[in-house]
Amino acid sequence: MSSSALAPPWHMTQRKLRALLRQPWYLALTLVQPIIWLLLFGALFRRIIEIPGFHGGSYIDFLTPGIVVMTALFSSGWNGMGMLNDLDRGVLDRFLVSPVRRWPLIAGPLIQVAIVVVIQSLIVVALGLLVGATFPGGVRGVLVLVGVSVLLGAALAGISNGIALLARREETLIAAVNFIVLPLTFLSATFMQENLIPAWIREIARFNPVNWAVQAGRSALSASPDWGLVASRSAYLLALTVVCGWFATRAFQAYQRSI
Repeated sequence: MSSSALAPPWHMTQRKLRALLRQPWYLALTLVQPIIWLLLFGALFRRIIEIPGFHGGSYIDFLTPGIVVMTALFSSGWNGMGMLNDLDRGVLDRFLVSPVRRWPLIAGPLIQVAIVVVIQSLIVVALGLLVGATFPGGVRGVLVLVGVSVLLGAALAGISNGIALLARREETLIAAVNFIVLPLTFLSATFMQENLIPAWIREIARFNPVNWAVQAGRSALSASPDWGLVASRSAYLLALTVVCGWFATRAFQAYQRSI
């Protein structure tokens, strides 16, 4: 792909990043929250490793990949708020009457999410190491964990932007994101090994993209990664990202037809 093809979405991404940098408190909170989750949950559930059937030495080793994925999920879910802000201020309508290409208007926010997720993921991993986590999978495992988190974040950002374009109301987006994010988090193996969760949750988790990311990340960080599992879960997430990007694009087209 040529640099001229990459320029339009990158310009939109830069615009989103500059807007983000003008909100230092928001940036601080997005970094503080995963730190609190890791330290709080790590301390609260540290004795889970004593449950018969729990495999692994340290709960912080087990928890850190889950918190990385959870952070990507929560931060990307609100990406549609930027789209709503552009709608309310008439910015999007001004873009539509300009010669700018249409697809970067969707690609830009998704690239912004990817950049934010990479930064957040590396910070959580570094914090996990500071509080005693060990990752036998090394740098390669961390890269896989970050990669699947980026795919999950981009997928949810696509859904968030699509809902924002269709509903065009902040209240609806907040309700929809909460309805999606919380069940996805708790119907997965984020906090507990799959062999110890109820059978009905295990069945749902098979189709849960959060669980796909957690499985791939944990396996890649282990001493003996199951690369077949990592590849299959990564492929699922990639397919989901494409579908969610298509959904956001269709929602954008629906918005265009309505004005």
